[in-house]
Amino acid sequence: MAERITRINPEQLHATPGYHHITVVEAGRTAHLAGQCPLDRHGDLVGPGSLDAQVDQVVTNALTALAAVGAGPEHVVRSVIYVRSGERDVLGAVWRRLTESALGPAFTTASTLLGVTQLGFSGQLVEVDLTVALPD
Repeated sequence: MAERITRINPEQLHATPGYHHITVVEAGRTAHLAGQCPLDRHGDLVGPGSLDAQVDQVVTNALTALAAVGAGPEHVVRSVIYVRSGERDVLGAVWRRLTESALGPAFTTASTLLGVTQLGFSGQLVEVDLTVALPD
């Protein structure tokens, strides 16, 4: 399937910190993962007050969800990252931790990073939403 995913950065658009402006997927099956939250398997928030611990749990959960559909980070074709902060440095730190993690290849595709005022669970600081082109 990797050969059916093309990532493009047109010369006329600005350089990116690792993601691509456009991801083209040839016909095939896709999976749309629910936003992965920093919750353990019992539904308890991991790392209250710790952005690093919460990012690490989101990575673990996303890798588990990808494996459940027979995919890996390299099959992700779109990501949206939500961070409960309006501080550019905090958003950058989350981006770096994600891109340096085992989930990192997921963020070389079309990606959006957003600072938000609130997320769904009390104390939640980060959430990652992924769309996947499933391998054959």
